Amino acid sequence: MLESLGALTSSPWIYVAVALSVLLDIVVPVLPSGVLVITAATAAAAAGTAGTAAGAVPHEVPDILVLLLCAATASVLGDLAVYRLAWRGGERLDRAIARSRRLTTAQERLGTALSRGGGILVVIARFAPAGRSIVSLAAGAAHRKVREFLPWSALAGVAWAGYSVALGYFGGQWLGASWLATGVSLLALFAAGAGAAFLVRRPRPTAA
Repeated sequence: MLESLGALTSSPWIYVAVALSVLLDIVVPVLPSGVLVITAATAAAAAGTAGTAAGAVPHEVPDILVLLLCAATASVLGDLAVYRLAWRGGERLDRAIARSRRLTTAQERLGTALSRGGGILVVIARFAPAGRSIVSLAAGAAHRKVREFLPWSALAGVAWAGYSVALGYFGGQWLGASWLATGVSLLALFAAGAGAAFLVRRPRPTAA
């Protein structure tokens, strides 16, 4: 994987690729954005380690902080785009959500969480498969105020980007630019997604 992406990870276009991947995978998950973020971070860490050992740190590898900023910013922008589309969706979207038990449940839970200042659900859902799409759609369709949704979306974007970059970076430092490093990092990312999906789908406790 790292070999096939070598030309991309050694050029500034990696930031564009990461930003577009994160921005668009809320709608069209052609390439899971976490895979690209982890691959870029792994390449940066492994190349940086090799360069340090050789006495010179290469400049043709992604900068970790810029990579983190690109991923987090694109995540928030994608959330806001879907939120706005759902806000203006009209009756057709409302009927589609009403027919989806998953979206209806998410809308109810999200509305309660945001109204109580407990939008941590937005953060957790960012790690779950399709959770980001569902939460952004639900928030927009329910016409939740942007000041209620945006701070939690930003926190979710930073948390997800930081976790993904950290997985790739430390995996690359410890295991090098290998399939093992990438595989272990992706396994940790998917494990976080499975845990988040469980928490999001867990029924709320009912009052006695």
